[in-house]
Amino acid sequence: MRFPELVCRNLGRRPLRTTLTVAALATAMTAIVALLGICNGFKQAFAAVYRGHGIDIVVSRQGAADRLSSAVAAAAVPQLETLPAVDRAAGVLLETLSLEQEGIYGIPTMGLTPNSWLLTDYEAAGIDATAAQPVRFTAEDDRQLLVGLNLASRLGVAAGDRLLLFDEPYQVAGVFRSRSVWENGSLILPLAELQRLTGRDGQVTYINVVLKRDAGAADLAAATAAIEAVDPRLLPLATADFVRTDTRLKLADAIAWMTSLVAVMIGGVGTLNTMMTSVHERTREIGILRAIGWPRGRIVLMILLESCCLAVAAAIIGVVAAGCLTWLLARFSPAAGVVVPAIGLPIIAQGVAIGLGIGLIGAWLPARRAARLQPTAAFREIA
Repeated sequence: MRFPELVCRNLGRRPLRTTLTVAALATAMTAIVALLGICNGFKQAFAAVYRGHGIDIVVSRQGAADRLSSAVAAAAVPQLETLPAVDRAAGVLLETLSLEQEGIYGIPTMGLTPNSWLLTDYEAAGIDATAAQPVRFTAEDDRQLLVGLNLASRLGVAAGDRLLLFDEPYQVAGVFRSRSVWENGSLILPLAELQRLTGRDGQVTYINVVLKRDAGAADLAAATAAIEAVDPRLLPLATADFVRTDTRLKLADAIAWMTSLVAVMIGGVGTLNTMMTSVHERTREIGILRAIGWPRGRIVLMILLESCCLAVAAAIIGVVAAGCLTWLLARFSPAAGVVVPAIGLPIIAQGVAIGLGIGLIGAWLPARRAARLQPTAAFREIA
């Protein structure tokens, strides 16, 4: 019998135990890959908000624990637009509102000036069809709002319908489609109206800045320094740096990896138990293999391969299950537009690597025990 055949045969001796071990490991792998995929999708959706508008610099307030809840004076916007390297700037007030009568809570809501150039990047859309023109507020009346496509689908509303915010009626001026799934689940209100509703008169959360097209890396650094010179309380960051250092994304990453570590520990203990039991049951067999000349390294390799086969099978099942689970979750009504999974090749590679790590961790001690068995001691243990 060839060595690979022996490994496969050993795994098939206790089919129920093997199946249960793979199922337990696959459950852990599903949680790991799903969490990493959701976190990765959230980061991509967050970055797409700025890429879609071609933002070069995001300006928030120095010292804010969470930049998305920072407070910047709206009066700084025209000041930044006068800088030589700046093409245009726009203040954005970001808040979280709820439509209590519809039972939808925690809706990302952006406040923009009605004539903001940011609105040109949102396509007007019906629930099932798109139009070629950008979405617009239809009148000077502040009691209007724009609804993202995903949110409009959940609410079953279209342009001309009415929604209640804080028991005040607002007309749906339009439904929009964005390049970011996160924005497709959001609301847009006139800046002055959102400031009034939230008690943040004269404030924005951050300022989006687009540099002139001929601006290069040196101009980016110069523009950043010029913005800081306008007001030392301002914190200008290149878009990539703003997204990378965001507190919420770092927290989401930390939670995902902490949960993954717990899953790795559980999976490792489960694999350890299985392989220790397997080695104990095969003490006589391992003694015979040592007696006929098998070196210790080959014994260790056999045990490690058995464990890794279990872990790889579990990783494959876990990746498929995580893909199905996050796909269903993203289409579940309360999570639509909020959960944006992105399980690509890097996440799959991480999942398989974690699976192999679990296999190696769980099999290392049993493999060492098996390798240290002397033929005489093995037969004496059975006797």
